[in-house]
Amino acid sequence: MGSPVSAVIANFYMEKLERKALQTAPAECRPKIWKRYVDDVLDVIKKDLVKNFTNHLNSIDDTNSIKFTYEEETSGVIPFLDMLINRQPDKTVKIQV
Repeated sequence: MGSPVSAVIANFYMEKLERKALQTAPAECRPKIWKRYVDDVLDVIKKDLVKNFTNHLNSIDDTNSIKFTYEEETSGVIPFLDMLINRQPDKTVKIQV
């Protein structure tokens, strides 16, 4: 078991990392939406820019110990945390728990 302050320190580090990543991202790669919970991120970005943005995220951590990966939606559906996010044809979003 880790120290009780480990989660707090990890969260502070991730906040610093994400702030730097989003501020230094090329303008065309900046996500429209960025939501993070601990180490899980949900973002909305153009499909053809996902690899470029992921490479940018992975270049930010000076320790090279944090690596971002991505999962793309399939048929308008993507899992995030304990939810299933479903993009509807009318551009609304349906969330299933």
